[in-house]
Amino acid sequence: MPKLKIKSGSKKRFKKTASGHIKKKHAFKNHLLMKKSKKRKRNLSKFSLLNKSDKKNIIKQI
Repeated sequence: MPKLKIKSGSKKRFKKTASGHIKKKHAFKNHLLMKKSKKRKRNLSKFSLLNKSDKKNIIKQI
């Protein structure tokens, strides 16, 4: 059976942590930034952990 190729889009968007969780970036940080507060933009730049329900699908793709 051939090796499964990983999805290159998922490879760029998600990272695996040492404890097995998946890190992802927040959305809504690209444009229309003038109307968003500094606090909101600062929090959008941080990484967050992927939801448990999505984890199974993303692990297959990475």
